[in-house]
Formats: sequence, structure tokens, C-alpha cells
Amino acid sequence: MIHHLKPKWQAWGRFLSLFLLCATVVIACASDNDAVENEIETLNGERSRITLGTTQKPSHLDPADSYQIAGLGILYNLSDCLFAYELDSTELKPQLATALPEVSDDGLTYTIPLREDVVFHDQTPFNAEAMAFSLRRFMENEGQPSFLLADIVNSVEATGDYELTIELDSPFSAFPALLAFTGTAAVSPNAYEIGKDQFNEETFVGTGPYQLTEWEEDSLELTAFEQYWGETPENAGVNIQFYANEATELFEAFQDGEVDVAYQSLDVDQIRYLVEEATEGKWQAVSSPGMAVVYMALNVTKEPLDDPQVRRAIASMIDRNLFTETTLEGQAEPIYSLIPTSVEVYEPAFQNQYGDGNIEQAKALLTEAGYSEDDPVTVEIWYPGASHNRHLVASRLQEYAEEHLEGLLQFEPQGNDDGTFFSSVREGLYPISLVDWHPDFIDPDNYIHPFVSCGEGSEETGCEEGGAASQGSFYYNERLNELVTLQRQEQDPETRQEQFAEIQEIIATDVPYIPLWQVKNHVFAQNEITGVKLSPSQGFPYWTMAK
Repeated sequence: MIHHLKPKWQAWGRFLSLFLLCATVVIACASDNDAVENEIETLNGERSRITLGTTQKPSHLDPADSYQIAGLGILYNLSDCLFAYELDSTELKPQLATALPEVSDDGLTYTIPLREDVVFHDQTPFNAEAMAFSLRRFMENEGQPSFLLADIVNSVEATGDYELTIELDSPFSAFPALLAFTGTAAVSPNAYEIGKDQFNEETFVGTGPYQLTEWEEDSLELTAFEQYWGETPENAGVNIQFYANEATELFEAFQDGEVDVAYQSLDVDQIRYLVEEATEGKWQAVSSPGMAVVYMALNVTKEPLDDPQVRRAIASMIDRNLFTETTLEGQAEPIYSLIPTSVEVYEPAFQNQYGDGNIEQAKALLTEAGYSEDDPVTVEIWYPGASHNRHLVASRLQEYAEEHLEGLLQFEPQGNDDGTFFSSVREGLYPISLVDWHPDFIDPDNYIHPFVSCGEGSEETGCEEGGAASQGSFYYNERLNELVTLQRQEQDPETRQEQFAEIQEIIATDVPYIPLWQVKNHVFAQNEITGVKLSPSQGFPYWTMAK
């Protein structure tokens, strides 16, 4: 989802985000939940508001243009989409829809029945025309994430008062999962307009469990929506306090009890301290495996990485456990595919082929490729300068190669400002770059298509246009292109799993990328807060919390 190196043509993501160790990875629409306004009378008395602290301040909350973790996380709690994820799994379920789509035999037509008991925050009735308006606006206003639908959707029509029909340009088996992306949320036709760059930056009018009631420079106020169609949340609302990208301020505010909940983004050492203190009962720490992955992109068109033996040597010497347990202080998990471990088709292909820290194999491959202590492989590793974690890992890689490879391989870490870094990756200026990927939706396609698809290129010239070029590997493989197309068309899960197994095997053999780790997500709460949870889909639901 959130990645600054999204392909410019039709891959599933165009923009890399800064790596956030405890960041949300897939942001999907909020699950079915209900709310009532402000202080709610119950058998247990009045429900309280909750104060949440974060360093992540959104620039705006228009779903048609929101493509930052900060904004999407808040919209997740304000909005509803056609589909959402169960809170305790990555299983897709209807939300504003009443059932999963009926799909035509050719895979091009999706017919979706809709709920009839929904109103927007401004009292406008929800119906198929309103949903069609919302999806057309998402595409036609040409905001940052608009390509997600615009690249594949031919038309969106209300074919009944509560029936929506969507025609695709080509089959895409993961399309229902894409309709859980928060940007596709329903918005009131009376509060928004269709037109290029027509965005409402400081308001939100949707159908979700909370409505936006106040927006100040350093805070937001969300209040429960009394006419929400779903179940009642456990609090009256949430006050969000922004700490202007200052992790230390958030860290101290939580320790001092100024905020009830701290979420996104704390430094590695701060997370470690809070987790340790939570084991002593001082407060609560809730952790969840992340859906974001961090990887190396190897530019296969640049010497010496145009030699597959050199790429395989680097894959062999990587010791993921060393980096995750020491450099990252246990706040990440090793990964051996571009696809996260929680996705059913995951195969540890890199572990199977190279192991971890296989120094002898790395030496043998480099020697076989003609390198020696007198004539070593020297290669730069680039990373965004704002990413402290990737700086640490690049430096540790340099030290590790010096300690173990007897001069055969020398890494030269280089940082650059974020804008220059991301554009340089796309331009092919870097031999190796350390990059993170936050998916737009939970499907293995979103971890593969953006990385290896190539619309123009050859095995001789590399990828000239397409996902592989945008991600900095410039890798081209005819069989991989064929498999990516086939899995996007395939409706049978078992056949798709076989296709993804072959895809992961090819990537591990050719090494255009080296997967390193997937993030762990953390939220910290004072002891009087109950119901704190992180969804496996990486949503952070406010509505389950009570005080």
C-alpha cells in the first residue's frame, strides 16, 4: 500500500513510505461496528472518551487522495467499504455489501448487493448510486491512490437501488480484497464533488462508526455516530493528540499518563523499554506480526550485480536472525519471501536455497565468479536518510562482510534524503537499495506484481517499463511475467497457490530482491484501558477499547 516506488503504469502501488517498525501495513476499511454519540448511557454507567497519542499526523482525510499511513489509519475508524476484514483474521467479509460479489464466468463483471439500513454522517441515505459516486470519485479525482481502481476498472454502475455492478478491463482475482482498501470508502454525494483535484482536506463525511467532530493543529476529535448501522463501540469517542513526529514526546507523554494509548511511531529502544515494563504490569503492550516487509532491491543491470553468482552470494551471507535480534532488538521477524509469513501462499524460498549466514557458500560463489581479496566485489547499499533502522542495518551489513568474508565482498553504506533516494531508485542509479513495502490490500498479488511485472523489456536489456523498473531491480523474466498474469486471472485458490510457489522459487533463484524482515506492530495502553487489539489485517480498531 504505502510505498514510494509504485510503478507508474499499472502496478499496485506507486509511493514508498518511510519504514516504520511499528507501522500498520495493510489499511482496510473498518469492521462492522456501531456507535452512539459522546457520553453513552449503559448499564455500567457512562462510557468515557479515550485519548490516543501518535507522531503520525495526516495531511488530510479525503479518501480519494489519502495515501499515507497516518491518514488511512484514522479513516479506517471513520469509514466503511464494500468489504472489510474480520478483526481476528485476514478473512474478507461483506461490510456495506451484504454478500461477496457474484462474478461472471469471464471474470470481468462483479455484481454486489448492498445494505439498505445505512445513512451517512450528514443524514444522506446510502444506496447504490452513492456507492457508485464514491468509487467514480476515487478514480476520476486522480488522487494519489486512484490508479488502484483506474488501471483495471472499466465502469461502475448502480443496476438497482441496492445493487452495484463493476466491469473490469481484464480479470483480477484479488479484486474483492482491493475493495477493502480504505480509499474506496463510501462518502456522501452531498458533501463531495467529482473532478480532478477536488478534495475535501479537513473534513470527512462517510458512514463509519465515528464521525469527525473537531480538527485542530495538533489534535483530532472523533465522536461516536449515533445512527451507525452496526454494533455499538465500547467508548464515546477518541481524542487524537499529535506529537509532530517526535517519538520522545510521545514516549514521555505515555509514561506520564497524559495519553491512554500510544501508537505509531516509537524508536526501537523505546519499544523495547515499554515492552519490558509491560511484563512488570506497569502498562499493557499489544503486539502483532506485521504485513509490511523490508527488502534489498538489487539492480540486475548494474555491475557487479549483473552477475547472478554475485547476487546469490549476497543472498547466502545474509543472517536475518542477527539483524532482527540484535540490530533491531527483536522488533522484527525474519522473512524468506517477498510475501509475508501470514499469507497462506508463503514459501520460505530463500531459506530453502541459501539458508541464513551461509558464509562458506557465499565465499565459494564469489570465488567462482572470479573475485578475490585482491579483487573484491565492492558495492554501495543505499537507504533513505530518515530511516534510522535501515541505517543501522546497512552499517551492520558492512561490518558483517568485513568480519566474515575475508575481503571478498565490501559494502559501502550510503544515505540520501528521502525524495532523492526514491527518485534515484526509479532512475536505476543505485546498485542496492534498502526499501520497505506496505501493501494496499491483503493478497499475495500485491507483494509480487509491483516487483516483477514488466510491460516492456527483455532478458538482455532488463525491464524498461513496469513494476520491476519502478522498484529498482530492472529485472525481466518471461516466465515470471506469464505466471503473474495467470495468477491474476485464476479463480481457483489451489491453482493460484501452485503458481505463487513457482513465482517465489524463481525470485529466490534469480535474486532481483532479497527479503529481510517483516515488521512487528505495537500499541501500548494504560492498565485501565480494555479491549486493545491489533487486527491481523493491520487495522487498529478504536471501537473495541473502553476506559
